[in-house]
Amino acid sequence: MKKYLLVIMAAVGVMSCSADRWTEEESKLIMEGEGLMRVLTVDEQADSLVLRSLSRNMNEHELCAPEYARLASRMVATVTDPSQDGVGIAGPQVGVLRRIVAVQRFDKEGEPFEVYPNIRITEFRGEPEPGPEGCLSVPGRRGKVHRWKDIDITYTSPATLRDTVERIQGFTAVIFQHECDHLDGIIYTDIIDLQ
Repeated sequence: MKKYLLVIMAAVGVMSCSADRWTEEESKLIMEGEGLMRVLTVDEQADSLVLRSLSRNMNEHELCAPEYARLASRMVATVTDPSQDGVGIAGPQVGVLRRIVAVQRFDKEGEPFEVYPNIRITEFRGEPEPGPEGCLSVPGRRGKVHRWKDIDITYTSPATLRDTVERIQGFTAVIFQHECDHLDGIIYTDIIDLQ
């Protein structure tokens, strides 16, 4: 009986693992082509539908797969390219509906770009303050948005595959909020201050 249960549990594990992989379309988008990824914009109807969609988490298998490392690298290359010159980018902006963002850490020495899979904002402190925003997916426009300057983020560390909590403050906190909104299908123009 025990042996039978182990066989069933192993089969269920294999079935669930096989379903938890990058899709063929995601894999092709990420792995084919070199360097920069195309940034989706609200000016294109098909792009807009993707930008308005919810993103999903990546599991351990997906984070360990070559697609994750390649996607992270290509997202940073895209956002830092002089043609974009951004401070952050989210998975949906490059056509990948996964909870992943690349953010410039103005709060760290050297202001590096870092990538955060499975990210969520879990705490807001203080009162939101108004500030100017723009977006690579909304070219040629800017607006004022209220954001918190003191937040906590939770994400999966690719190195340890464990959830990690980090407190973020200042302008970097604003960037995280903007990029995390993309993961929920929200664009800054949805919450712009019209006053």
